[in-house]
Amino acid sequence: MNVLVGVGSPNDSPAAIERTIQRAARVADELTVAICNPDADTDVSLAATVTETLEEHDITAATRHVSGQPGSELVDIAESEGFDEIVLAGGQTSPMGKITIDKTVEFVVLNAHTTVTLVR
Repeated sequence: MNVLVGVGSPNDSPAAIERTIQRAARVADELTVAICNPDADTDVSLAATVTETLEEHDITAATRHVSGQPGSELVDIAESEGFDEIVLAGGQTSPMGKITIDKTVEFVVLNAHTTVTLVR
């Protein structure tokens, strides 16, 4: 399976990276990691986290930096390049037990024509 992993928040992204890479190691998924953060310092930090995690699991993956509106860019990349799945970190549980998601995740879930998996 060809999987696009969108990472952007230093708080949520390590979980998405780790779980997706572990799955890829088990089932031989092809990974592309899209770093979606306009902040240069965070962008470098996320890139380092991605590289370290890939090396730990001996997985090779393409890494790209996404600019502009991350949700829209992820959907466009997934459609134009034939990805089978988009994986995003997201979904916090509210005090009422409901899931809350940020605007980027919401956009991808509502507009992607491919499977979207949220990792918490």
